[in-house]
Amino acid sequence: MNDIVLTKAKMGRQKRKDNEGEMDCCIDAATAKFVGVGPANKSMNGNNSSNSNPKPSDALPLPVGIMNKLFFVLFFTASYFLMKRWREKTTTSTRLLHVISLGEMVAIVAQLASFIYLIGFFGIDYVQNFISISKTNGGEGSWGEEFDQVRKEEVEELMSPPTSLQPISNEELGVSVVKPYQPSPPQVQHQPEGDGAILTSLLGDNEDEDIAAAVSCGKVASYSLESALGGDCRRAASVRRRALEMTTGRCLDGLPLEGFDYGSILGQCCELPVGYVQIPVGVAGPLLLDGFQIMVPMATTEGCLVASTNRGCKAIHMSGGATSVLLRDGMTRAPVVRFPTATRAAQLKFYLEHPDNYESLSLIFNSTSRFARLQGIKCAIAGRNLYMRFCCSTGDAMGMNMVSKGVQNVLDFLQKEFPDMDVISVSGNFCADKKPTAVNWIEGRGKSVVCEAVITEAVVSKVLKTTVPALLELNMLKNLTGSALAGSMGGFNAHASNIVSAVFIATGQDPAQNIESSHCITMMEASNGGKDLHVSVTMPCIEVGTVGGGTQLASQAACLNMLGVKGTNVQSPGANAQRLARIVGGAVLAGELSLMSALAAGQLVKSHMKYNRSSNKENKTTATI
Repeated sequence: MNDIVLTKAKMGRQKRKDNEGEMDCCIDAATAKFVGVGPANKSMNGNNSSNSNPKPSDALPLPVGIMNKLFFVLFFTASYFLMKRWREKTTTSTRLLHVISLGEMVAIVAQLASFIYLIGFFGIDYVQNFISISKTNGGEGSWGEEFDQVRKEEVEELMSPPTSLQPISNEELGVSVVKPYQPSPPQVQHQPEGDGAILTSLLGDNEDEDIAAAVSCGKVASYSLESALGGDCRRAASVRRRALEMTTGRCLDGLPLEGFDYGSILGQCCELPVGYVQIPVGVAGPLLLDGFQIMVPMATTEGCLVASTNRGCKAIHMSGGATSVLLRDGMTRAPVVRFPTATRAAQLKFYLEHPDNYESLSLIFNSTSRFARLQGIKCAIAGRNLYMRFCCSTGDAMGMNMVSKGVQNVLDFLQKEFPDMDVISVSGNFCADKKPTAVNWIEGRGKSVVCEAVITEAVVSKVLKTTVPALLELNMLKNLTGSALAGSMGGFNAHASNIVSAVFIATGQDPAQNIESSHCITMMEASNGGKDLHVSVTMPCIEVGTVGGGTQLASQAACLNMLGVKGTNVQSPGANAQRLARIVGGAVLAGELSLMSALAAGQLVKSHMKYNRSSNKENKTTATI
């Protein structure tokens, strides 16, 4: 029956070819829609339709894909604007929270409208109901009464009783019949092992050797192993290690893998781990400091270091102990900003240093943390560039991330007050972090500590094997004059960085901050009529913390626990980190005292030959190539 109708339609179109023009398209579409067969219809707006019923998307002024994108953008833009405005009101406290501006009202309306649209396209369905009603009543939404009449006449003519006609095939009509899709069963292609082939969709279901081969040839990203293997950090490290051996062709048997909690460093301490390095930990002490006896852990591979520091601790203990003073405690961060002119840069400098603005800036800075408290801002100008050195207390944390968050908050506020300000970097090296600088030497950074002791003449002679005059002369010529000739920056000492580095590694501090933390001037003066020795170390920037970073690792946490400063001090936040800084100063005092005595007595080479040149047979490790 369908073929007969289509044949009639074809003959009718051929007969009226010369005089009906564009109406043929309308007749074909109306006929096909009426009988429910034939090619896909086209609606009056040009959109394809798979059935006779109109779609909800027909009511849209634009294609549904574009409308969806527009409403997605509208929704998230309005949400971001409202959240930003709320943050401004809560941080600046300059506007009433219940007052809504015209822009905020528009954003609220836009957010609600886009939300309604996106939830199941309810808005489209609602509009479509009116379209359906309009079609039923014969309004303009049903293509117009005039076209409906033409369509009715043409359909009646086409549906008249057919004459004897031969059916026309689909090929003659130009209709292509699409067969329903039947998916074929998945085929697994097994490739030979060793070429990086992954045989299953889940990476963790494969053998470690196959995964390592895939990592080695670049088919699997090494950094993604932890997540791809379901959080099995130990297995990820093992696979990455094997892939490294395949890539380099060298064996890593000497690098330990077992016995370490790799999950504890994920996203915090180290990326792409393949093992861990063993560093021996020794203890020096007891160090009698501020009335407490302390065993100082030192992680080092340098012979004589622990033994020498231990001798210094003994000399201090036998002389009645050492005392320490904390001068200041404040971490710094110095962003750099640029203005069109130096005049504008100076205006911001005056604004920041004006006492009336300090309270509001402090509120903005302190709102980022429970422990961060702004202490001051010092500015320096270089042309039209302004460097702002923020200093704040950070509790028991070393505090770099904490102060950076507060600085960013203040920069966001200043950007509104000074729209022409261009933030170049949150760190402009005026801080200064991990570099020997005069600003740290003079102003201090982290904890500034002074530690002192009086060593009796008897102890100098019996334990240190030297004399007070020899130590005084050596200190002047080596630590003071020699360092000045070398142009040293904060290096007026014998070997403060040795002790600082060893204690830092043992307690989970940042080893790179040994640079400024080792700033130290060692002073030696005669005391009690010239018989005894007064020795002191002044260290203006010891950067330590007892929470965060490497302090949470098991070994480092054990060393902190040995010192009695593990974690946060609940009663007095910041006390544990300050205590650790004092211990570092006391250990440096002991190390300076012992090394200077060895140099004065001419024992340095002898002691190093004894402890650094062991007669034990060296272990030789042959690398596999």
